[in-house]
Amino acid sequence: MSTGPGAARFDERRLLVALFGAGTAAFAQLYAPQSVLPDAARELATSASATALLVSTATLGLAVGVLPWAWVADRIGRVRAMTVAMLGATTLGLAVPFASSFELLVAGRAVEGLFVAGVPAVAMAYLTEMLIASGAASAVPRAAGTYVAGTSMGGLLGRIVSGGVAEMFGWRAGVGAVAVACLVATGVFVWLAPRDRGPRAATFGGTTASGGVAGDRADATAAGDRAGAGRFRRPGRLRALLSPRLLVLDAQGLLLMGGFVAIYNYLGFRLAAAPFGLSPGVVSLVFLAYLAGTWSSARTGLLVVRHGRRRVLIVSTAVMALGVVATLSAWLPLVLAGLVVLTAGFFGAHAVASGWTPVAAPEARTQAAAVYNLAYYAGSSLFGWLGGVGFALAGWPGTVGMVLALVAIAAGLATAVLRD
Repeated sequence: MSTGPGAARFDERRLLVALFGAGTAAFAQLYAPQSVLPDAARELATSASATALLVSTATLGLAVGVLPWAWVADRIGRVRAMTVAMLGATTLGLAVPFASSFELLVAGRAVEGLFVAGVPAVAMAYLTEMLIASGAASAVPRAAGTYVAGTSMGGLLGRIVSGGVAEMFGWRAGVGAVAVACLVATGVFVWLAPRDRGPRAATFGGTTASGGVAGDRADATAAGDRAGAGRFRRPGRLRALLSPRLLVLDAQGLLLMGGFVAIYNYLGFRLAAAPFGLSPGVVSLVFLAYLAGTWSSARTGLLVVRHGRRRVLIVSTAVMALGVVATLSAWLPLVLAGLVVLTAGFFGAHAVASGWTPVAAPEARTQAAAVYNLAYYAGSSLFGWLGGVGFALAGWPGTVGMVLALVAIAAGLATAVLRD
């Protein structure tokens, strides 16, 4: 990559648009069934919590897949790994919705999630490394926000398209239509993504020729790393991954994502029932609230520069809690306003935590980002399903109570441990 000013700006724009496309392609199909869960439950004769497995098993597959994909990316290169992952996920996304049984649907969604994992496992480390290599390290927070905006736009696209098509042709056709749109987004990534440095010499259990040379290091340390073939020992990497700061950042993903997905998994069931009685197509429009996440995640980078990561993270978490409380209302406009507020707060917090993670572990950027995503999607799977247990036991207040507890724990950990 050229390091001249004009070339750096051009490459940065290509990088951001490419990663926006990757985020869209991955997350549209990951969450495509969410807006049609009530329809799927009626056709499949399954409970709300069982039907939510169409989302939870995919995010579980993603959680399981992030660490292996980080290893694959070190072997074959990050751009190639993300391309293979998106093409595999899209192929399954076209086939899985038409499986003949609920068991096959769930299994297929789990495998689809394994492929989707190749994008979040690699994207933040790829973004960080490319910007540092081009001399634009200061742009990392803003770029991270743009990538997260792409993931939120993907989530919105998946839910809106599947719900709209389902209104006319059924929920299976709706989910399949999303995969077609994702194929286009994948093409955008393949066309625009700047080439990375290709395969690394490193794996989790060995050494690396790239991870040890980071923009944050002193020149003398970097020179020593180069003299030693850029290698560093496994204990140093493990210490970085197990540091209190990294563990608390991982906890933000685990807890906040779990609560966020629980709200979106079961709100559709609430809105389809009395006193609201909304149709599937109208319920899918509720997911336009995701635009608040697109806005807040892109805005977060500017706020971080002005106010610091810790403050923006804690305030974003408080905003999320405020929105969750508002969804308890029986007045539909207030419920929808609460959904907008909690979505903006969640994506703001996620943009900070996910962008902070590779910066906080320069010795192991790919692995740190992968562990964060492991926690993030484990939370989605576990608490996204447990929200249904609360829904079955105590209705919507049961789900909301669980989510507020998760948000409070996340905010407490961030306040106690994190420092800019």
